[in-house]
Amino acid sequence: MKFPFYRGDGTRQQYESPAKLPISRRSLLLKPEYYIADLGLKDACNVALLLGQPLLLTGEPGTGKTQFAYSLAWELGFDPPLKFETKSTSTARDLFYTYDALKRFQDAQSGVLSSPLDYITYQALGLAILLTRDPAEVEQILPSNFAHPGKVRSVILIDEIDKAPRDFPNDLLNELEHMYFRIPELGNKIIETDPALQPIVIITSNTEKDLPDAFLRRCIYYDIPFPEHERLAEIIANRLGLYNGSSNPFLQDALDLFYQLRSPQSGLRKKPATAELLGWLLALKTVAGDTPNPLDKLDLVQATLSSLVKTSEDQEKARQLVKQWMLQ
Repeated sequence: MKFPFYRGDGTRQQYESPAKLPISRRSLLLKPEYYIADLGLKDACNVALLLGQPLLLTGEPGTGKTQFAYSLAWELGFDPPLKFETKSTSTARDLFYTYDALKRFQDAQSGVLSSPLDYITYQALGLAILLTRDPAEVEQILPSNFAHPGKVRSVILIDEIDKAPRDFPNDLLNELEHMYFRIPELGNKIIETDPALQPIVIITSNTEKDLPDAFLRRCIYYDIPFPEHERLAEIIANRLGLYNGSSNPFLQDALDLFYQLRSPQSGLRKKPATAELLGWLLALKTVAGDTPNPLDKLDLVQATLSSLVKTSEDQEKARQLVKQWMLQ
């Protein structure tokens, strides 16, 4: 099925039902083996690994904070990170396990007698700590449907911690520092990590709110800067397979337009980030087909601008800027 897939004129297309859409190419942008870390990030990561402390990453959205955890796990030969997606309602306990008290109450009302273990689900860091212990050491706290794969070390991703309530990081201070957690529902049972397999913790924040000083003291910190021109060209070439050099007018033009959209003079309220740039270039190159430089075609640029600029006001400004840029 060729682009455009949807025509918007109410005509039912004569394809197989349903139509076979192409496999999403966004997975190309998420492969950890294509991630390129800057020197500061590499240094901060190695210090965190040396000291056994969590690595806290900040930086504007789209700079690769979350994907770094997958890159780290990939390079060190671990399974993909155990991810905790922080919510505005998250509590410290949620990082380790959840307990379905409502289900237990309903079962009790129905006359079903079950162990508290059957209502526990281990999460991210709790699961990682549990998996550092030999199965025989923790069999008494394993739910009946839990299959322990054997001792293993894990990478943990605590994503967007600044979304959580203020108490969330404060309530994790001791647990993060000493790598243990307690389960009151099981008689205050304490599970401690095997020091030889201590989980590697990566924490991201978009700095929507400040984190407590006591929490920061327990972390290694790095702010991922927005990449400069040469490094951004390298990232694009690596992710999308484009030749990185002055002889590639498409890449050079794309970067020139992108940096103009990010400049204060553009007037955009939400600046496009690296993630948007990669998605836009992928869409633009796919839609353009064999066109050597899609940025020579105003209609192609306008058709894909929605992947780069994300508010209606900014899109109108971007359309005008693109027209002016193409006249230069």
